[in-house]
Amino acid sequence: MSDAATLRLPWAVSPEPVGSPDAEALLREYYTEVADRYFALHEGRSSTPAEIDEGVAEYPSADLTPPNGMLLLARHGGTVAGCAGVRMLDARTAELKQMFVRAGRRGLGGAGVLLTAAERVAAQWGAERVRLDTRLDLVEAVALYRRHGFVEIDPYHEDPYAEIFFEKRLGEGAGSVG
Repeated sequence: MSDAATLRLPWAVSPEPVGSPDAEALLREYYTEVADRYFALHEGRSSTPAEIDEGVAEYPSADLTPPNGMLLLARHGGTVAGCAGVRMLDARTAELKQMFVRAGRRGLGGAGVLLTAAERVAAQWGAERVRLDTRLDLVEAVALYRRHGFVEIDPYHEDPYAEIFFEKRLGEGAGSVG
């Protein structure tokens, strides 16, 4: 398929069970990428399959299930291309988790589509704000969140890998997304 044809493919986002084959594959890909980047930066190597297994177990996605969480999968032209998790931290605060777009589909608008869908879910659940954490070496993610109106906040939890925290206030009437 030509580059021009790829650019015209539609994005679609829908909820997906965390245990589905597509979800499991994307979540493992996500974790592999962030782990590989971490190990490359700090230890000059890639992660091992055992380290990925440990990481997936240490950061499970089981809480991304209704009624207080949801995993969203993005498809680009029908091909599974990315994911984002949303979970409620409290009655008015949602958290964005496992935001990921496959390398071959980056730069085509999928991250923005996923963020918008995640914000819509959070608003429908009554959230007034969405929070997230990330690492400073994930510069593309930091830039994406800033471009989409997230502002840096003080840490709201402790995690050895969370280096920067963001929040976005959801607008008036955001809960009435139709």
